[in-house]
Amino acid sequence: MKRSARLISLVCSLGLILAACTRAPKGPDANAYAKEIEQWRAKRLANLTSENGWLTLIGLFWLKDGRNTLGSDTGNDIVLPKEKLPASAGAFTLANGIVTFETPLANTFIVDGQPVTSLQLKSDADDKPTVLTLGSVTFQIIKRNDKLGVRVKDKNNPDRTNFAGLENYPADLKWRIDARFEPYNPPKPMPILNVLGMESDEPSPGAVVFEVDGKTYRLDAVTEQGETQYFMIFADDTRGKETYGAGRYLYVDPPDANGRVIIDFNKAYSPPCAFTNYATCPLPPKQNVLPIAIEAGEKYKGHASSAQSN
Repeated sequence: MKRSARLISLVCSLGLILAACTRAPKGPDANAYAKEIEQWRAKRLANLTSENGWLTLIGLFWLKDGRNTLGSDTGNDIVLPKEKLPASAGAFTLANGIVTFETPLANTFIVDGQPVTSLQLKSDADDKPTVLTLGSVTFQIIKRNDKLGVRVKDKNNPDRTNFAGLENYPADLKWRIDARFEPYNPPKPMPILNVLGMESDEPSPGAVVFEVDGKTYRLDAVTEQGETQYFMIFADDTRGKETYGAGRYLYVDPPDANGRVIIDFNKAYSPPCAFTNYATCPLPPKQNVLPIAIEAGEKYKGHASSAQSN
């Protein structure tokens, strides 16, 4: 009898241990989480409105082979207002996939604190792109597929100085979801289309699988060069209504040893194209268009209005 009692006790103890091991992890404290989201949103706003943020963009000019002249005179290939540039300020020359810049103006254009009159420019496809500065304006080469262009920013752009701020859904722990990660071994190429109609194959390490109101959904993630977190481009039933019509972005940490990942839609945000016509935003792949309303994260207030496309 005593032996049976001890056996029953042992089985019960093992049952309690197993239950404790399989129990879902306890979520964060509500007050601590609210503070976390508040800090995240403050950082998001600071990045967006910084002197190098997306609100500073004033132009994007795709380069043709050969010489591309720069200045305020309308006869130039790249034209900016006269308060930003002299009539003739120099030229970007594209040859064999390499861009060089030259200017007749001494002590005007600056790179890394030093005046330059000619140099070869690295693009954003390189580890450290070259940033060419003239007063409040900067010039940088971007590469999209086989196209190279000059992205122009102005830290005094009215879109930045007059920015009215961001609007968000109230933070809700419902949308901080404990999910599982389903890896693709090996990572699969995922076709991604951008707003310019260019398509590229981005490596997808796997999918984040999660539940909302008892139903299962999944989002394919992509990996970006130099980024440890996984990047997801998604859309849901709020797009074009309360959120940006072309979808939203979200980062998640890689999965833990058990293949678990936290996907927090309270940290979903609008792409750069919501704020400027001079960005080249990737669009959600069709499998990442969710048939539900994700009422969390950043809303859209119609920010991109004053810029003109090039």
